[in-house]
Amino acid sequence: MADMNTQVTDGTAEPDSEEAARLRRLTAWRRAGRALSRLPQDRTLGEQLAALAADAGAVTDPGLPADIYGDGVVGELEQRVAGLLGTEAAVFFPTGTMAQQVALRCWAARTGNPVVALHPLAHPEVHESGALGTVSGLRTVHPTTDPRLPTAEEVRDFPEPFGTLMLELPLRDAGFLLPTWEELEAVVAAARERDAVVHFDGARLWECATRFGRGLPEIAALADSVYVSFYKSLGGISGAVLAGSASLVEEARLWRHRYGGQLFQQFPAAVAALAGLDRELPKLPSYVAHAKVVAEALTEGFEAAGAGWFRVHPEVPHTHQFQVWLPYDADVLTEASVRQAEETGTVLFRRWFTPDAGAPGVAFTEVTVTEAGLEWSADEVRDAVAAFLERLEGTMER
Repeated sequence: MADMNTQVTDGTAEPDSEEAARLRRLTAWRRAGRALSRLPQDRTLGEQLAALAADAGAVTDPGLPADIYGDGVVGELEQRVAGLLGTEAAVFFPTGTMAQQVALRCWAARTGNPVVALHPLAHPEVHESGALGTVSGLRTVHPTTDPRLPTAEEVRDFPEPFGTLMLELPLRDAGFLLPTWEELEAVVAAARERDAVVHFDGARLWECATRFGRGLPEIAALADSVYVSFYKSLGGISGAVLAGSASLVEEARLWRHRYGGQLFQQFPAAVAALAGLDRELPKLPSYVAHAKVVAEALTEGFEAAGAGWFRVHPEVPHTHQFQVWLPYDADVLTEASVRQAEETGTVLFRRWFTPDAGAPGVAFTEVTVTEAGLEWSADEVRDAVAAFLERLEGTMER
């Protein structure tokens, strides 16, 4: 059996480095003729530079001076996002991790309570190495441990006081899950009853409007502050914005400097973000709609092939992203996925991962549907499932 870190040439398995395995995956995905999504990291450095140069003239005036410490095109981006979200102001950060730490630190000082209520699967708890406590002196509590956002009752009845309720929309590590609009309103109201402020981790807020049936300003208006990302849904290079009241943004700019986030120049990230707002934001509703078609076809494909246990989660995606679970080792599934891309020119799944907790021998992957995926019919998805399972069986036999 060959894992994802093994390259097979003449039938002899040769140990390979993780970097070589990563380059193999990227090469397979980039060369494939069909994919459910085309991600920025699939492109070469030269391709990304060319795209950035091509986009610059369409989103800003290349004849203007480059930005210095947040002015110029970075300021244009801040104003654009504040307008899209309907907030008084917005401030650009190099990373979402920094943006949220600053927001939560500001709210802790304003409320006098350093306790942040959030989900244990939220980004700060899973992907930031305990930064809220280690760097910002905050403490986190969990109104629920169920794999979904908390209910109004759980927020209202939580026994310990907290200054801020942070809601990740959607909750990525639970399967990109969202509440209904009515549930979200009730949760926010419950926090207000406790005199807590509400912060939205909206790294992927852009695609939430479809499920909520509301525009971005109405969604953002529920919270006291909102963070949004530019590379997760909009195809940007990097960067994030924290939006809210003018006084909060002014304070956040000060903390951004203290955290080392006031970079000398950030025009590549700002240009790519503006391009994403122009190009990708209007298309997200179509991606969300087609993700439902893809998810249903995946289910039908696994069932038709007699795959046994599997899970498409959620069965009807809340956004244009969702999870697929299978009872195999993550390395085996990744190898089958790469082989399918190499041998058929089709990327159905990308990397697979082992969950932090759960039954051994089970792995999951995240499926994203973007413009490339709109070309796929349900029949083509089902055919791709059959082709993937063939490679999986072959990988298991090796």
